[in-house]
Amino acid sequence: MAMTLRLSEKQSAGLKKVAEAQGASMHEIALTAIDEYISKRQLRLKDAISRIAVEDKELLDRLAK
Repeated sequence: MAMTLRLSEKQSAGLKKVAEAQGASMHEIALTAIDEYISKRQLRLKDAISRIAVEDKELLDRLAK
């Protein structure tokens, strides 16, 4: 899927700086950042569900009856 990403001048400069430092394209760095964000989001969601299952076990047990 193609999309256009509009960056501020500061964001564009920062992305370019990171890309040059890593010897990669701005596109590659942006895709990596998106993948990392998605991955971390899923982990945070799993952690939150686990925490709620433990912290609210009594309530969840009562609701299940």
